[in-house]
Amino acid sequence: MTLRIDVITLFPGLFPGPLAESIPGRALSRGLAQLRARDLREWGLGRHRSVDDYPYGGGAGMVLRPEPIAAALDAIDPLADTGTPHARRILFDPGGRLFDQALARELAGEQHLVLVCPRYEGVDDRVRALVDLELSIGDYVLSGGELPALVLIDAVLRLLPGAIDEASPIEESFSEGLLEYPQFTRPAEFGGVRVPDVLVSGHHAEVARWRADQSLARTRRVRPDLLDALPGWYTPPPTPRLSPRRTGAHGRTPTSTSTPEADSE
Repeated sequence: MTLRIDVITLFPGLFPGPLAESIPGRALSRGLAQLRARDLREWGLGRHRSVDDYPYGGGAGMVLRPEPIAAALDAIDPLADTGTPHARRILFDPGGRLFDQALARELAGEQHLVLVCPRYEGVDDRVRALVDLELSIGDYVLSGGELPALVLIDAVLRLLPGAIDEASPIEESFSEGLLEYPQFTRPAEFGGVRVPDVLVSGHHAEVARWRADQSLARTRRVRPDLLDALPGWYTPPPTPRLSPRRTGAHGRTPTSTSTPEADSE
């Protein structure tokens, strides 16, 4: 099954953008998903294809009118015989539900996503009745909904079967509600810090246990709020104490390899 994604935007040239590269690019090229950016002005009003107007009651900025968005949704996602849309319609809004990994997995199971990207001062409030879900990617303000759309699409594409190694999404941060354990590669020693012995021991059960402990410890240290979702019977291990080792080549005192920080997920 190919996931169909339509993005309603005033700036279709922003797509696919970074989605043409790496994992999302391969997912698209393999036909796991189909991405189309639809210019909202295609459904604009009048000779100038107008899509916005001044807000009632006054105030700064412009507001996207409801008619062009409604027309775009009707054209892209016509109602089924039951009177309900086929697609999952999503509007990006600072006040929406916070996007997370659990929702990314849910959306990866859909057949069709329609993403509405606001601009200016947002959309006429009556547009909210036309969508299924309002989403935010964080408590800050962006110039429009295109960047949140790119974030959502990237998170969803990498979860499609065949996009990446089957085991990769299982062990990533947030897959089990926790941050991922620290990762290491060669060289065995860098900056005075060695790779933990357990990772080169060849003892798979011990490696799995170390990773589980490190995942919990790192979550407790960096994102303790995530621990609230753990079962009540589970007690996370105490945060390991950091102890100095020998001074590295750059004059810094590296910390113990028991709880190294990972730079990225």
